[in-house]
Amino acid sequence: MDIFRIVCELFIPILIFGVLFSVGKFIHVRLVNSKSRLLNPKEYFPEQELETLKQVYYLIMMMIFFFFILHLLIFDEFEFIALAVLQIIISLYVALNLDYSSWNNKILFFLLVPYEAIVWLVLNMELMIWPIFFIHALVYAYFIIVYFRKFRKYTETNGLGITIILLFVIVFISFIITLFVEGVEPLNAIVMVSNAFTSNGYAVLGNSGVGKMISLLLVWGGYTISGVGTATLTAAILLRHNEKREKELNERLDELESLIKNNK
Repeated sequence: MDIFRIVCELFIPILIFGVLFSVGKFIHVRLVNSKSRLLNPKEYFPEQELETLKQVYYLIMMMIFFFFILHLLIFDEFEFIALAVLQIIISLYVALNLDYSSWNNKILFFLLVPYEAIVWLVLNMELMIWPIFFIHALVYAYFIIVYFRKFRKYTETNGLGITIILLFVIVFISFIITLFVEGVEPLNAIVMVSNAFTSNGYAVLGNSGVGKMISLLLVWGGYTISGVGTATLTAAILLRHNEKREKELNERLDELESLIKNNK
């Protein structure tokens, strides 16, 4: 019976993840080939803001993988439905972006399969194969290094400052301190820190794991959009000022040209 269960815990997640991967690949190709303006981020954000968001994206991915490691090795009292869904989504996203011309990435695909999350959601059981937890912790640590290297390369290539990493360090250290000082689980800690950082208080908003993740999305989404709005308003003011200056200069040039013609 145990052998049958182990076989199920290995092959059912691989099968389900394979189906999700195929569907995700189809959708990804359609989105990449789409010419819709709605899918073009440049329609919503200034170019400089997009570069900053790309930096933030790398840092967020590092934070998520660290979050997963905490769950696997230290904390086991997460609100598991939300975490399981997030783990499947992130694993699927990373798998879709791997280059499978390399055998290493083909092996990584199977190591990325969120066995524990799928077994818990689909079979309503806890995973018996304990080595998978430690293997996943190593895989997540590997991707923390990968995304840090991407962050550093992107920052240096585009001549961007690393001020954004100060924000990440502040949030990260605050998260660790809140985690142990307040004696709360990691999801509650990151919600509390996010709310405090964005001036929304120091409370946990949301009663369920999904609700707390939606709260995080709204908090940081609003923070990002407000930054874009400020940048857009500043750009509009500067543009209007420059247009006014240009008009004044053109008028003076016309006057000077007229004076030169009259003197002739």
